[in-house]
Amino acid sequence: MKTILEADNDFICDIQAPCFQMLSEQEVELVRASKTQVLFRKGDNLTKQGAFASYILFVINGLAKQYIEGDNTKNYNLRIIKPGEFVGLSAVFTKNTFNYSSIALTDCQVFLIEKDTIANVVKQNGMFGFTIIKRYCEQNANLFDTLRNVLYKQMNGRIADTLLYIDGLKTENAEVFQLLSRKDIADFAGISTESAVKLLKSFERDGLIELNEKDILILNSNALLEISKRG
Repeated sequence: MKTILEADNDFICDIQAPCFQMLSEQEVELVRASKTQVLFRKGDNLTKQGAFASYILFVINGLAKQYIEGDNTKNYNLRIIKPGEFVGLSAVFTKNTFNYSSIALTDCQVFLIEKDTIANVVKQNGMFGFTIIKRYCEQNANLFDTLRNVLYKQMNGRIADTLLYIDGLKTENAEVFQLLSRKDIADFAGISTESAVKLLKSFERDGLIELNEKDILILNSNALLEISKRG
């Protein structure tokens, strides 16, 4: 992790995200005064589950992986964090710790913003507050979908869901599969790495996907969608 100073070439002088455009000049200055610009290198933790949270993160560029840590080395991947997303919003409204861990899949440029500042701006600015609540609810809806998949779908349905989800990110990040290991894919599906590898090879034999080292090409998304629906 590296703090980016104003004299650095990669310093971003302003907050360009649409959600910040609805702030008044006074509110913008409040956010500017409480933010720190940081570069997380690939493999760095953006957040650590259970750690004290005095700030939230806003991702300017790069990709990160959000996951729940279980016992020993068992994790469950929740989603891939993209540019323009907040990380750690729950720390603003609930307890003072991060509910999950997140790790940089690529170099990530991030604003660290004091959570008390975000809370104060939400109280003052209804439209900004509405945007924050909307984002928070969308994340919660995704968590419910994830829980439903884990509880009610078999392994082939889960891996099909995972492949379709990651493939949907290819529009903006063509090499997204290459950023993920087979264990990462297994952790998105909530299955063992061995089971994930077997299912991927089975899908390839059936002509649904093509495996090219770490990259995965979806050949028949309709068939994968049907597998996902059947669970």
